[in-house]
Amino acid sequence: MLKNILVPVDGSEGSDRAVAEAISLAEACGAKLNFLYVANINQLAINACLSDAILEAVTKAGNVILDRAMEMVPSGIEKEAFSETGSPAVVILDFATSNDMELIVMGSRGLGVVKGVLLGSVSQYIVEQSKCPVLVVK
Repeated sequence: MLKNILVPVDGSEGSDRAVAEAISLAEACGAKLNFLYVANINQLAINACLSDAILEAVTKAGNVILDRAMEMVPSGIEKEAFSETGSPAVVILDFATSNDMELIVMGSRGLGVVKGVLLGSVSQYIVEQSKCPVLVVK
């Protein structure tokens, strides 16, 4: 049985669907849900010089997203929220490995074939590189 499920969240509809699916799995398995918000600082750090106001705004936005995910979880299911900064795909994989996650449940951004090839996709990268199973929810 699963003990630890990692659910990366970003506030998107796909992320919300992943949270709902992870809740169902946690109920069935008695697993703990670990929500992770990753502030994509690399994208924001145009000149590698971020003001405290920008960092505070990004942190506050992440906390709102994590709070919403936590509120979706019924009582009786163990849950915890984490906030990190960096490149989302790398941070998610590092977090999963260092915290012994047994499953990653995440939303698909639905970039489409052309955009996916040009831009890459966090979920695609996670599926290819993860050491544990990954469930991508559409």
